[in-house]
Amino acid sequence: MAAVLLALGVPLAVSVAGAEQQDVVVDRIDDTARFAALAQFVTVPAGDSGPVATTNDERRETLIRELVNYYDVYGIRAGVFYGSDTPMAHAPRDWYLPEKGEVREAFEEALLSRRSHDPQQVWPWQRNRLVVASPVIRDGDVVAVVVTDSPTGAMRSRILHGWLLIGAGESAAMLLAIGAALRLTGWVLRPVRVLDATTHDIATGRLKSRVAVASGPPELRRLARSFNEMADNVEDVLEQQRAFVADASHQLRNPLAALLLRIELLAYELPEGNEEIASVQNEGKRLAHVLDDLLDLALAEHTEADLRVTDIGALAAERVAAWAPTAGAKGVRLIGDCPPTTAWADPVTLSSALDAVIDNAVKFTPEGESVEVSVAVDGETSTVVVTDHGPGLTDEELARVGDRFWRSGRHQNIKGSGLGLSISRALLAAGGGTISYDRHEPTGLEVTVSVPRSRPVA
Repeated sequence: MAAVLLALGVPLAVSVAGAEQQDVVVDRIDDTARFAALAQFVTVPAGDSGPVATTNDERRETLIRELVNYYDVYGIRAGVFYGSDTPMAHAPRDWYLPEKGEVREAFEEALLSRRSHDPQQVWPWQRNRLVVASPVIRDGDVVAVVVTDSPTGAMRSRILHGWLLIGAGESAAMLLAIGAALRLTGWVLRPVRVLDATTHDIATGRLKSRVAVASGPPELRRLARSFNEMADNVEDVLEQQRAFVADASHQLRNPLAALLLRIELLAYELPEGNEEIASVQNEGKRLAHVLDDLLDLALAEHTEADLRVTDIGALAAERVAAWAPTAGAKGVRLIGDCPPTTAWADPVTLSSALDAVIDNAVKFTPEGESVEVSVAVDGETSTVVVTDHGPGLTDEELARVGDRFWRSGRHQNIKGSGLGLSISRALLAAGGGTISYDRHEPTGLEVTVSVPRSRPVA
């Protein structure tokens, strides 16, 4: 639209300027024609005698009065000059033909028995004058030339006024086009923004989010419906997967419990301290622990959070007190810095997540070292930072920590299923919280649990 308006506006502006100047030139041509008619019979130079001279003097005086009045009223210098540059009549009295320039060129052209060419276009930023010259012809011969030298201030003001009107009209048209474009793009892009927000919701775990198919082009409405169908299918697949994991874990617990019981009874028939039977019992207990964690993860991923305003500091201090005996038994100091801080969270799920993080920190911290738990406010979130002084993780391991069943190859001999941090992440995501990991220098791991201070939008 801007290109179209520019393509139309520039020629229109040039046309307005040309029309204004043409009107002025036509007026000057009429004026010079009138003065030429008055000067046509004033042919005898001053100083001649006889009846003709007397008549010529009267006509010359009339011509002079007309030129003086013309100059006084319009401010336009005008004069009638013989071919020898001698003035027949001119106003003002101190104006004569210059030796060179536009006036001289127009005069010499009129001497050749033709009107001077149209002057060059005058633009509003120029201070040029407008010169028009016409020959005075008698009996087919050029006896003198009428020259007018006009100021262009008024004409330039009219041109500028016309340009301002054109600019105002084009600005109004451009604003109208921008308004229409904004409405049109808003109508087109509104479904795209809704689709983007819904995609983000699903990516962050809110699988029940859907696109409301209400407005927009037909292609985008079809895309929204297809997206909803895809989201429904993905949710169904994930639900089937969750149900399978939950059912399999639940169904395997009873046979495993019976198997462990039989192994325990069998152990009574074998010599005390038998290493093989002890190894079988340990592996059985580990399998039971993995099944319990799988069931917890399946439930955590599909549990609605019971969000409420919670004192994060008090909750973290409670978990520090609960884990202090376990840490002390291992020779690890558990230190808590938990000032009162409120945020929106599910107390039960946040407690479970903190249990998993603190348990992990205590588990990997060597005897004599410490684990620090600190609560702070970071903008719109409240954070619980758990720092240990264990062996820590490499950059590659940091990228994978929290994945299901993943455990560092350096710590395979430490008890665990590799699901604890995955469960923590799922529990926190249900309430709008997050969990992140970073190295703690010089050694150790820093785990940050963040929960929102304002109620998350459903």
